Amino acid sequence: MLSTISRGLVSSAKRNVALRAMSTNTSATFDLTGSFETYNLDTAPNDTVEVTRDELMEQFKLMYTMRRMEITCDNEYKARNIRGFCHLYDGQEAVATGIDAAFDKEDSWITSYRCHCVALARGGTVAKVVGELFGNVDGYSSAKGGSMHFYNKEYNFYGGQGIVGAQVPVGTGLAFANKYNTPPGQTMPVAIACYGDGAANQGQVWESANMASLWNLPMIFCIENNQYGMGTSIDRHSSHSDYFKMGNHIPGIRIDGMNVMAVKEGMRFVKDFCGNGNGPMYVEMMTYRYHGHSMSDPGTTYRNREEIALTRSTRDPIEFVKKTLVDAGFAEEDEIKALEKQLRKEVQEEVKKAKASAKPPMDSMFTHIYAKDIDGDQEYPPFIRMPDYEKSFVAP
Repeated sequence: MLSTISRGLVSSAKRNVALRAMSTNTSATFDLTGSFETYNLDTAPNDTVEVTRDELMEQFKLMYTMRRMEITCDNEYKARNIRGFCHLYDGQEAVATGIDAAFDKEDSWITSYRCHCVALARGGTVAKVVGELFGNVDGYSSAKGGSMHFYNKEYNFYGGQGIVGAQVPVGTGLAFANKYNTPPGQTMPVAIACYGDGAANQGQVWESANMASLWNLPMIFCIENNQYGMGTSIDRHSSHSDYFKMGNHIPGIRIDGMNVMAVKEGMRFVKDFCGNGNGPMYVEMMTYRYHGHSMSDPGTTYRNREEIALTRSTRDPIEFVKKTLVDAGFAEEDEIKALEKQLRKEVQEEVKKAKASAKPPMDSMFTHIYAKDIDGDQEYPPFIRMPDYEKSFVAP
């Protein structure tokens, strides 16, 4: 399995040298050779990228906060303060962070049920994300969404989907809306639907790709290939595991999803391609998840601990950014350690804030079911059956 994981990626040794063509205290140019593989494309992302100290430092802060938030969710779940479904994102932080860095707020984003960190990147806070998992009223979706359903209209984030692959046709609809609402000749906001390798062979994905191609939509089909569809490796669950080539005539690109700089540069290229009327594109992010599929999955019955440990020690996306900051002269190791301590404290304070929030009142169960009009006015349904029939809601 390890050879499969490294396929299409630069080796850990090459990633660690991250050759600088030019370096100052405020910016550096990094070599991305080997980070991309293209399909049906005449052009490709740049093999070098210039990154400022402030930019990389902000990306490190976001990725580290994501990691600490997900580790906290793990602990709170085990303490039974979080119930139900819970799918963690640790190991994949560079994907969400790099995409967000390349996107504008106007671009539409929908993803799978592994959505905590995307919600954080798209205008969320740790308190709101964790508060939603606690089922508290100040949570991201006012305790009505839980782990799999977040939403932020201001940032055009359309949340996670609880059904495997269900976000892809919705994302295609978002791409249609973006094209429809953009005056002819202008660059369109793009739409991205992120889904896992386990969803890549869903029939609704193929139907959506067909429509996106027919209508020349600014749609990005983004496969976050973390190597396992639930507990089944890609070599066992898919006859075609070069996912970026799955669009047939639709162009595709494979990106090193453990390198946030490569993700940003790759997605800058993809956004420019799709937003300028060239139609959809398939993107495969080569990444890895440290936790099991969900909190009910120990993650070690279908892979061994040595594989997880090797990935952590050679390809961890956060350790890569830390080393890059030091090698580029952007920060000293002591500075990064102090920053990590500060971020851990901030996450702890946000969790305390989330815990202090109240549970929603019972009558809130009857709201946001029917709408009177598009302005958001609501009406109560005439009847809602509760588990205890005698306590069911009947409109007066």
